[in-house]
Amino acid sequence: MMINNLESKRVILREIEENDWIDVHKYASLEKVCQYQPWGPNSEQESKEFVLQVLVDAKKEPRSRFVFAIIIKESEKMIGAGEINIRDYTNRTGEIGYIVNPQYWGEGFATEVAELLLSYGFTELKLHRIFATCDPRNIGSLKVLEKVGMSEEGRMREVLLLKDGWRDSLLYSILEREWESEYQ
Repeated sequence: MMINNLESKRVILREIEENDWIDVHKYASLEKVCQYQPWGPNSEQESKEFVLQVLVDAKKEPRSRFVFAIIIKESEKMIGAGEINIRDYTNRTGEIGYIVNPQYWGEGFATEVAELLLSYGFTELKLHRIFATCDPRNIGSLKVLEKVGMSEEGRMREVLLLKDGWRDSLLYSILEREWESEYQ
């Protein structure tokens, strides 16, 4: 099932393609991009494997993973990726995530991407609840989640093992009715 592009004022989200590994590698190979993640910095092979896994997951039935390349409309450059995963079909729950090349941090692109992912999740995937997690030290990501109307639900203690030890995660979510009152 091919998905139509998602568009905002400045970005287009289109499904990841095989040759996107080159642009993925430009940011996934940077230490500061993956400092709060259990992966990376990626080798070229790891960036290729990520993209190949995304392509495999896109063909699964039922499909639960949707990964998009973030394209700046003006320059047509790929600057990151946005993802939504269906975590529970019965309870209509999904999770979003995003990653942006640090050359474009602080310019509002992650917020636009998160808004597009939420819209897609509620309107197309018919989800009831969408959540996201982030490292408490990742202030930029916390601000994005709050800007798009997500509420902090709490702190999950030592939930992710990083290279430098266990990491807590903050849990944010938004319900369909909250999103509708904010964006409709």
